[in-house]
Amino acid sequence: MFFVQMSGFPGSGKSTLALEIARRTDCIVIDHDIVKSALLNSVAETGIDGKLAGKISYDIDFSLVGFYLSQGRSVILDSPCLYDEMVEKGMEVSRKYSVNYKYIECYLSDLAEINNRLKNRERKISQISEVQSEEIFQTTLKNSKKPAETKCLTVNTNYPLHTYIYEVIDYINS
Repeated sequence: MFFVQMSGFPGSGKSTLALEIARRTDCIVIDHDIVKSALLNSVAETGIDGKLAGKISYDIDFSLVGFYLSQGRSVILDSPCLYDEMVEKGMEVSRKYSVNYKYIECYLSDLAEINNRLKNRERKISQISEVQSEEIFQTTLKNSKKPAETKCLTVNTNYPLHTYIYEVIDYINS
């Protein structure tokens, strides 16, 4: 069994890769944007603040991860993983359920391609539609959160999925 924590800028290909891994390994994908979008759709009714919805959605994500791991299922968390506490929670839940922890970063440094992907996908309410600042984009890329004591895999998602999927599967199985 394994727990894969995805990482990467919005539009970098995390969901595409997560779904392909799931197809090949029969694991569960927890999509952060589905959970957060559901909460944001309820904001008008509940008065929940957008930032609070983000925090609550991560709590729900990890509750679902723990639930499925406790059922003997391997899990992928499809989320940008922009905070140190996300990495810590990922490693903690892996230890708790004695599963292999894997961290995969989808890396794409081409802002024009990121914006192209963001504009051309079916967007959920929680997802951004465009990156307007090169500075914010580069700062986010440079400040990627990674576990210090675990071997991580970074894939260049500017290339087609078929060029790196076998490397990803080998990494998960190692």
